[in-house]
Parts: sequence; structure tokens; C-alpha cells
Amino acid sequence: MPSNKSVSDAPITQFVNCRILKNHRLQWEDLWVREGKILSPEKLFFDEEGFADHKVDCGNKIIAPGLIDVQINGGYGIDFSQASGDIRRGVAQVAKKILEHGVTSFCPTLVTSPPDIYHKVIPELRVQDGGPEGAGVLGIHLEGPFISEQKRGAHPPKFLRTFKAGGVADLMETYGHLDNVAMVTLAPELANSAAAIRELSGRGIAVSLGHSMADLSQAEEAVQNGAMFITHLFNAMLPFHHRDPGIVGLLTSDRIPPGRMVYYGMIADGIHTHPAALRIAHRAHPAGLVLVTDAVTAMGLPPGQHTLGQQQIDIQGLHAYVAGTTTLSGSIATMDMCVRHFREVSGCTVEAALEAASLHPAQLLDISHRKGTLEYGTDADFVVLDDTLTVRETYIAGQQVWRK
Repeated sequence: MPSNKSVSDAPITQFVNCRILKNHRLQWEDLWVREGKILSPEKLFFDEEGFADHKVDCGNKIIAPGLIDVQINGGYGIDFSQASGDIRRGVAQVAKKILEHGVTSFCPTLVTSPPDIYHKVIPELRVQDGGPEGAGVLGIHLEGPFISEQKRGAHPPKFLRTFKAGGVADLMETYGHLDNVAMVTLAPELANSAAAIRELSGRGIAVSLGHSMADLSQAEEAVQNGAMFITHLFNAMLPFHHRDPGIVGLLTSDRIPPGRMVYYGMIADGIHTHPAALRIAHRAHPAGLVLVTDAVTAMGLPPGQHTLGQQQIDIQGLHAYVAGTTTLSGSIATMDMCVRHFREVSGCTVEAALEAASLHPAQLLDISHRKGTLEYGTDADFVVLDDTLTVRETYIAGQQVWRK
């Protein structure tokens, strides 16, 4: 037990023989944990005259902040957009399984659905801390139905909606309520969207631009109204053009309000985005890149037919298609796969690859004061990896929740 000058009788764990990701670089340093938080050793030694109760030898491995997935539609046979008999059990099943991929927090994502589905599912998907039972839920990502018909991708056209008047009335009529919602993806060129963007942003909900025909000026106006994310960059939007780069142009726009950052999601599965396009985006705006899986029901399952919301999808190898088409419908990638692929094809540093799946999504959701870093006082959610970036152990609140 720590000395009697310690502010707490709670046990202290010291992780040794490790490289920890801190201040954007890997450094040989011990990691100290108490009561689910990262502890400052200086405070412990000099203020409390305390010491470690337990030591964990990490065998020269890397310790990085727990990975965060802000766009995941389901997995392991579970579809978050289906109003099944036990919605919470389905979310819990996915939350448990993604621990093995280093994910400690996530945003269950609902694709375009009829209002009755939203009204049933949204109240069941509650924000909750992670633990041995699974990764934590940071809030819901509502992808649609306020998106472009032309760029709907795998979203069913009959359930798409427009803003009749803008603002809260359209949102409430569709979604029922916005409790536990962390993010909404919409198309900013839709009439009356500006009021909805301002309403959502004012409630602390991240607004993402996606499934959209917007030109750059429309995208910039949306950012000025509060939008701050781009859903799966390059996919389901106008292609980059030198006279009007569209939403992609936000990466280098000079009309972003001072002090604001635009983040963008990348599905680094080797299918959704060509390596050269991924490199262009990363080199243009490295600090904004957020790795997402966009994983669907079939993640972790064999090839065959599965569902995504109200659509049937076919899994062929590593590709997920809307049944009977060549339209991509999410991915079956896991977050650790995306980190490794991004590192390999972009040529970025190990630190950059890991921060794209931890620090950047935490910054996007405005939770980097407690998640996505290993700074003192933050939640002790972290992952232990070997030099190939293969996950070996996952910890939430300082407790080991998965081990290879």
C-alpha cells in the first residue's frame, strides 16, 4: 500500500519496460495508474511519497491510448440500425468483441432509416463507460437520412428526408430526440440545412458533411455554421476537381474560422480509398485525419448475405456490396487493421498512425481532456501493441479487459 501521505489507499500499478505514446512521440517512460486514471509520478513521489503496489513488465512493447471508432454500423452479426428485440444486448456484444482490436470507445452508427426505427433504437443506445464487459459508448452517430439522393451510396432512397423548415423541428420529427447523440452526418446543400447545423452544433453534437453533392463554398458555409467533420472522405461526395474541389477542398480551405479544425474520416481498408488518395489527404492535412472502420454487420463473419439497416448486402472477400450491385456498403475492416494499413501505405510514423485512431477522434468529439491521450489525469484507457502494431492487450480504466 502507498505511504500514509498518499491521497488514496487505492492500489497503484506501474507499467515498466515500455514505450508510451505521449506528446506525439514514443518515449521510454513508465506509465502509472491509480483509480482508473493516468497518474503523475512526480506528484506521487514528491507530494505523496507513494510508490507502486504492482509492476507490469511490458516487454519492450508500445503503450498507446485506446482506439476510438466514431463510425461503426455493427459487426459479428449485429446491425445497430435494426430494431431487434434486445438492442442493448447487440451493442454490448459488439462492444465486447472490439476490445480485441484495441477499441476502448466507439460511436454506434445508424444509417438512413424510417423514423420509427430511430424512435425505437436511439433511446436504447445510451452513453456508458467501458470496462471488462466491453468498449465504452461515446454517443450515437446518425448517418442520414438528411443526405443527397445522388450520393446516397448504400442508403435506401425511400427513407431519405429533406429539411422542411430547418432547425430542431425536422430533427425531432425524424429522430424522436437527440439524447445520447454525438454526431450527425448530413448534406449541407440541402435547403434549410444551415439552421439544423447551428442547432446541432449548439447542442454540442458534431456535425459531419457527407453523402453530399456540395461544392466547396457550400461546405465552407456549413463549417462556418458549426460543421467540423467529413464522413469517409472521397466516398459519396463530388470528386475533387481543380476548379471546384468540393468538400475535399476543406482540407486546405482558407475560410475555416480561426481556432477551428476540420477533421475527416478515412476508411483505410485498402478498398474504399486508393493509397495515393490516402497519402494526398494525409499530407495535405495530417492533423485532421481520423481513421474509421465504417464496419457493417459482417465484420468478423464469413462471406455471404447480411443486412445494413434496411438493405441487404453481399460480402465477397473483403468487399461489402449492396446486394446485386457494385456499390460499396461499409467495410468489414477492424480498427487495428486500418491502423496497420494506414501506416504501411502512407509512410507515416507509428505515432501518426496511432494518433489518427485515438487523439484525433477524441479531439473531434471534444473529449481529449479525458480520452485519446496518456496525459496525467486522463482515463487509463490504453492498448499494448508489438512493433507490427498488433494488439496484445487492451485496458480500460487501468484494468486489463482483453489479452491475446
